[in-house]
Amino acid sequence: MILGITGSFGSGKSTVARIFKSLAGSSAKIIDADLIAHQAIEPGAGVSRKVINIFGKGILKKNGAIDRAKLGGIVFQNRKLLHRLSAIIHPEVLAVIKKEIKANRGKTLILDVPLLLEAGMGRLANKVIVVKIKRQEQLKRLINKKGFLRNDILKRINSQMPLGEKIRLADFVINNNGDIRDTKKQAAKIWRLLWKN
Repeated sequence: MILGITGSFGSGKSTVARIFKSLAGSSAKIIDADLIAHQAIEPGAGVSRKVINIFGKGILKKNGAIDRAKLGGIVFQNRKLLHRLSAIIHPEVLAVIKKEIKANRGKTLILDVPLLLEAGMGRLANKVIVVKIKRQEQLKRLINKKGFLRNDILKRINSQMPLGEKIRLADFVINNNGDIRDTKKQAAKIWRLLWKN
């Protein structure tokens, strides 16, 4: 069973992925696309060099690592640059995810991929689960818990596929506006349905 978990920026995808992992048991594995993308731009990685060639050395920290906050500040203000960055990073992320899927045959895999549908990775999953959240709740959580600025949050949200479109393409939807107990109940119901079929 391969589950693809996606949603809007800050909707609670990773929390939902962890809930499904706990439902699936110890043999289940989360494949975290954000973590793969971060590793791909670490100093010395081939993707890192390509990114520096396009965006210049101004995006580097003193230790030579790419400053992700600085890079994000550039690309989320310019769609063309965002597409250029995606064209470098997405193939690398996809290759690693495919390798992980191959290496973990027989396990329940949970793909935690923010751009699962935008990057055409939905086909890797047996079922796609979209995590939805009201815009106001989304803003509140990202500002209070992560320290993001409202304007930066909106730029990131607007760079993604509209939530309504993601929901239309989903097999299941989890409403993450409530508390964690409510989210767990919804996940457990989906889990039962998956194994009933």
